[in-house]
Amino acid sequence: MEEVLNEQQVEIIDKVIAINRVSKAHKGGKKMAFTALVIAGDGHSRVGCGLGRANEVADAIRKGVSTARKNLVEIPLKGTTIPHEVIGRFSAAQVLLKPASEGTGVIAGSSVRAICELAGIKDILTKSLRSDNVINVAKATMQGLESLRKHMELKSEIEGESAASDKEQTGKIKEEKEAEKAKEETDTDAVHE
Repeated sequence: MEEVLNEQQVEIIDKVIAINRVSKAHKGGKKMAFTALVIAGDGHSRVGCGLGRANEVADAIRKGVSTARKNLVEIPLKGTTIPHEVIGRFSAAQVLLKPASEGTGVIAGSSVRAICELAGIKDILTKSLRSDNVINVAKATMQGLESLRKHMELKSEIEGESAASDKEQTGKIKEEKEAEKAKEETDTDAVHE
């Protein structure tokens, strides 16, 4: 249950979110199996989601844990919350993730709550907007968290966009002035002839 990360011991916690019984039609009848949705995280901005499928529940959970640990991703945090608002999308599921002030807690449904807690997010507001399928909601949450950008990246991007728009505006103004001067010169030339 433990992995070594940056010369220090970090315990990876696994949490089983859902176990489903699924069946597949064969020539001889239906074949039953189980799927297990597992979330793995260290509580310090690393979290992963995995889905395991096997004939036995224990094997499905083991496969889900292994997949979740392979899919661990780093989530950028701003204090105890996320840096900005984001909507995660996967299949028909959409999950709105909003930063919250300190002391708010994790306002979320079951799978979203588990992912946020294992990622180390202490304050967040969430809303599942469309599908209520646990697996799709979990994957949409992961997609949303993966698409988050660090606070400093956002700040520099916003500053870069405003500087670029300022340059565009000054460039347009210069072009308009040059066009007016050229027009005035052609008008004065036409008057002198």
